[in-house]
Formats: sequence, structure tokens, C-alpha cells
Amino acid sequence: MSINIRRIAAKDYERWLELWTGYNKFYEHAPDDAVTAYTWSRLMDDSSSIFGIVAESEDGGVIGIANCVMHDNTSTMKPVCYLQDLYVDPSARADGAGRQMIEWLLDQMRAQGWARVYWATKENNYRARGMYDKFTPHSGFLRYVVYNADLKK
Repeated sequence: MSINIRRIAAKDYERWLELWTGYNKFYEHAPDDAVTAYTWSRLMDDSSSIFGIVAESEDGGVIGIANCVMHDNTSTMKPVCYLQDLYVDPSARADGAGRQMIEWLLDQMRAQGWARVYWATKENNYRARGMYDKFTPHSGFLRYVVYNADLKK
């Protein structure tokens, strides 16, 4: 299957929403219409630090999405790209869309002079980890998260 990777566009909203919903279900996040609308608006805003790409099949259908965050950091003077959300339609997995989206980001890293591209996944997401391990070994870092709602006064 021939797959094209490109920046997300307004015409992709309906399909992005389907895949975004699938992504959130996979990670057991409750759907939140306000967050979804806000995320989409930032993906469409060229001045936002968030951008998105899609994997498009040869028939023109979007089969994968990747939402990314560009940010400064304290270990380099160049920006870094956090690949926050990567999701491929389950019916199109193993066709190379996920790999090609990451390769597209790595090409952008080289072309734009970013310091790095990085991502995280659940420890038990073995299928994705099998692909990720082909790019780079696991960093060994553990992620700790404190949510505002969990803080006690």
C-alpha cells in the first residue's frame, strides 16, 4: 500500500475525530468534547506550538494521525518535538503508516534543525513498542504525573 504523510488540514476533521476517539479509548481516557475542540483548534492554528500530521492511503483516506508539540528545553538551544499522540486505524496497522509518520518527523528534525523527536507509550503497548524499538532503544526513563485535581489542600 502506498502511504502519503502530510500536514493535517481542515478537511481532515471528521476522520481525525474518529481516530482521535479511538486513540483516547485505547488509552482509557474519557471523551471530553471541550478538550477535543480545543486540540483541533490548536492543530489548525499556525501560531500554535501544536501541529499534526496524517498518514493517507493511496485512495486518499486518512488512516493515521500524529499530534505533536514543539517546545524549548533546558538541555539544548534548539527546539524539540514531542510526538504526543500517534494512532493508526486498527484495520491499517502493519502497513507502515506509523513508521512513516515517525520517519517524516525525523526528516523534519534534520531539515528544521530540531534537537530531537521523542515520545512515550504505555509499558504494555507491545505492538507499538516493537516498532519504536526499531528506531531507538527505550530511554530507561520513567514518567511521573501529578494531576491538579489530585492535589489536596
